[in-house]
Amino acid sequence: MALRAEHPGEQAVQQRAQEGGPGWGSPMFGPEIPHGFHPFIRAQQMLIVGAADDAGAVWSSIVTGPPGFAQPVDGRTLDIHGLPAPGDPLHDAFEVERAIGVLALHPQTQRRIRANGVATRDGDGLRMATGQVFGNCPKYLQKRVITESADATPPGEARTGKELSDVQRRWIEQADTFFIASQTAEDGADVSHRGGMPGFVTVAGPRTLRWPDYTGNQFYMTLGNLHLAPASGLLFLDWERGHTLQLTGTGRIDWDPRSAAAYPGALRVVEFDIDGVVQIDNASPLQWELLDYSRFNPPVA
Repeated sequence: MALRAEHPGEQAVQQRAQEGGPGWGSPMFGPEIPHGFHPFIRAQQMLIVGAADDAGAVWSSIVTGPPGFAQPVDGRTLDIHGLPAPGDPLHDAFEVERAIGVLALHPQTQRRIRANGVATRDGDGLRMATGQVFGNCPKYLQKRVITESADATPPGEARTGKELSDVQRRWIEQADTFFIASQTAEDGADVSHRGGMPGFVTVAGPRTLRWPDYTGNQFYMTLGNLHLAPASGLLFLDWERGHTLQLTGTGRIDWDPRSAAAYPGALRVVEFDIDGVVQIDNASPLQWELLDYSRFNPPVA
C-alpha cells in the first residue's frame, strides 16, 4: 500500500497549530523496515494493532507472543505469529486484506516503532505489507517490566456495551497510558500511544472522554486522521492483570485555548464520543510492573 507523504489532514493540523511549512506532512518516513529495526521487532512480546471492521468502526487491539513472534521477513514484509483474543473485534477482521497500523512498544526501554500498511490472515497470524515505517520519540512512555506470563489463564468472554460502567470509568480515570487507532480511506490505518500521569484522561460522561494533547513530534498523524475522518478506537490495558478495555467511536480536536487551560501542559484537547465498548478479561497473558513514570509527563490538575 503506497501511503502519501503529504497527508492533507496532517498539513491542516500543522497549519492550524502554526508548525511546519507548506507540504511538510510526514515526508521522512519510507515503506522499508530499516535493518536496524529488525532486532527490536524480534524482541517484542506485545504489539498494538489498529484497523477498521467491516462496518467501518475503528478498533485498537493487542497481540502477544514470545520473543520472535513478530518477524521481519524482508524490507517490506512483517509476519505476526498471533492474533487478538477471541471476542476481540479484530480477531477475525483480517480474513480479507485491510489497512492496519502496528505499534511495537517496549516499556522496558521506553522505545517504540510504528508501521502502517495492509495485512491479511496467514494461518494463526497475520502477514503485513508495510507502506510506512518510522521510529517515535520516548515522550510520555511509562517504564514497565514483565513480571509474569500467565499462559494458562484463557481470555474471558467479551463483555460489550454502548457506554462505560462505573468500574470501567474508574479504570480510565486511573490510567497513565492508552492507545488510539485512526484511519482514512486514502492514508490507511495508524495506531499510536498516549501517556501522562494518572488522571490525564477525563471521563466527562458515560459516553465521553477528554484528554490533553501534549507537545510531540509535530507530525500529527493521529490528529491529521481525525481531522479528515473522526472514526477512531481506544485501547486501555490493565497492565497488572492483562485485561483489555476497547472503545470505538469518534474523536474531534478542541482548539479552544480555554479548554487546553484546564490541563497543565496541553496544547489542545481531544474529545472522544463512545459508540461501543468491549471488555475482555485476561486478553493478554503479560503482567507488568510499573517502575517509573515518564519524566516528560506534565502534572494533572
